[in-house]
Amino acid sequence: MNIKPTQKGFTLIELMIVVAIIGILAAIAIPAYSTYTKKAKFTEVISATSPLKLEVDLCYANDAALADCDWGNDTTLAKGAMVGANVTSAAVADGVITITSPLVTDNAYILTPAINTTAGALTWSVASTSTCIAASLC
Repeated sequence: MNIKPTQKGFTLIELMIVVAIIGILAAIAIPAYSTYTKKAKFTEVISATSPLKLEVDLCYANDAALADCDWGNDTTLAKGAMVGANVTSAAVADGVITITSPLVTDNAYILTPAINTTAGALTWSVASTSTCIAASLC
């Protein structure tokens, strides 16, 4: 009585199909992952605006004019906003906050205040000229 040996393992075709599937998944996942990591790093840029927004709010509350709310890159306040590797500089001109970052082409994250007359406070919005919008980071 002859017993045929049973097949053990995978054929070359089966292994090639698995490698192709893994390659396709990697081609989709790697760009999505790099965008995710850029967005995670950009949160540092967004949080760097917090002390500046507070100061502009206080300036507006004291002076009732945004034109008096200016701080350049050399002030202590703007330097206080630059807390990490993802923030290059920070400046405030007429209440408009500009943060530069190496994460974005042309490096601009710009917040503009709007006066809410009913509440007597400022509301903040990302300026349409911010380059982080095109990069889908803000």
